[in-house]
Amino acid sequence: MTLVAIIVATLAAGIGSVWLAALLGFAALGRYTQHLLSLAAGALLATAFMHLLPEAFESQASAKALFTTLLVGVLFFFLLDKAELWHHGHEHHHGLVGVHAGHEHHEGHSHAITKPRAGAWAVLTGDSVHCFGDGILIASAFVADFRLGWIAAVSVLAHEVPHHMGDLIVLRQSSGNDRRAALIKVTLAGAVTMLGGLAGFFLVEQLHDYLPYFLAVGSSSFIYVALDDLIPQLQKHLTARETAAQVAWLLLGMGLVSVVSTAAH
Repeated sequence: MTLVAIIVATLAAGIGSVWLAALLGFAALGRYTQHLLSLAAGALLATAFMHLLPEAFESQASAKALFTTLLVGVLFFFLLDKAELWHHGHEHHHGLVGVHAGHEHHEGHSHAITKPRAGAWAVLTGDSVHCFGDGILIASAFVADFRLGWIAAVSVLAHEVPHHMGDLIVLRQSSGNDRRAALIKVTLAGAVTMLGGLAGFFLVEQLHDYLPYFLAVGSSSFIYVALDDLIPQLQKHLTARETAAQVAWLLLGMGLVSVVSTAAH
């Protein structure tokens, strides 16, 4: 009975939070893209610095080990970004083979190989790790007390919504504005919550000590994506009014995560 409840609760929290985020975010994405990019950056940074890292540092793990994990995580996502950029450039190069010489050939080469929105894999990896950790937490709560398990599931659903909005924005941009592809990818990442729940049910004692490191890796992905992919898109020459709006939406993203996380705890 407990195992069934864990499966239901983790699926509801993991996938339900994604669909709720999509319902709230996609409706306004076309008209308010720049505002929602600011919101996404604020939400991802706040999730990392005000939710995941504080929770990791509340554990018995040493600060040095957690900061090392955070640093290695950022480096890993940098290398992942490089690999995706290399793959993109490699495909671009082969796409030019066979193009006739002359104007067409020159035109093919004239397009600069720009950096793709390579934050997609970092978001999905970090989100999956984060969701796996959430699943372990929900399972641990159910094992301790059945009612506490449902409270934990609702709390996870609530605090995941703001940063899933950010994930969906990043994924939609990286997939050529394909809303459906973004939703499927983030939904699959959300479903990893159930895998964490199953692992937590059977291996709760063994995995408990590794939770702080899961949280640090998840943090590194959100920090990297916010600073490498989202914030550079916001660094444009704007009027004072537009800049104020940008900062306001950034702070709103941070505030949403802070308020929801505080309420959930």
